[in-house]
Amino acid sequence: MDLEQAIYSRRAVREYTEESIARPVLQKLIEAAIQAPSAVNEQPWLFSVVQDRSRLALISREAKAHFLRTSPDAPALHRLHGMRDDPDSDIFHHAPALIVIASVTESRWAAENCALAAANLMLAACAAELGTCWIGLSQGWLATAEGKRALELPATCLPVAPLIVGRPKASPAPVPRKEPQVRWIGP
Repeated sequence: MDLEQAIYSRRAVREYTEESIARPVLQKLIEAAIQAPSAVNEQPWLFSVVQDRSRLALISREAKAHFLRTSPDAPALHRLHGMRDDPDSDIFHHAPALIVIASVTESRWAAENCALAAANLMLAACAAELGTCWIGLSQGWLATAEGKRALELPATCLPVAPLIVGRPKASPAPVPRKEPQVRWIGP
């Protein structure tokens, strides 16, 4: 798959097969991620890869509870109401792997640096016919001391990009894009 095809076909995937993803495949995605640019070439990334199903379930349960307890907009997010009422719901959509991209520095550009790496990883996954989804709902809990321990991250790290990875059950349908607002300045 070429880059343009990956850019135009990559979509958030929320239904996965039970197939595990081999460590060398995940390593290849991480190698693509670290090719991203970073502010002042800091390259501050640390990757925590979780494939243990019981650890994924623990993180899902704790992150969901934390989000519902602490997020002021949780009641307004109608898509989450079923999740709130179902203690067995999985915020990671039963994906076989979670890759959390964290910053090892407290740089003012930590989020941007990790987001650039995440974009590379998601495009590389698409090219490898894998699905990904950024699970923002988990970010609050992952940034806590308990969340960092669950990811085996140093206390000084900042988890930024929690990405699930797996084999999609089906190809996601294209999503229409709005016309961009562009202001041309100059000739």
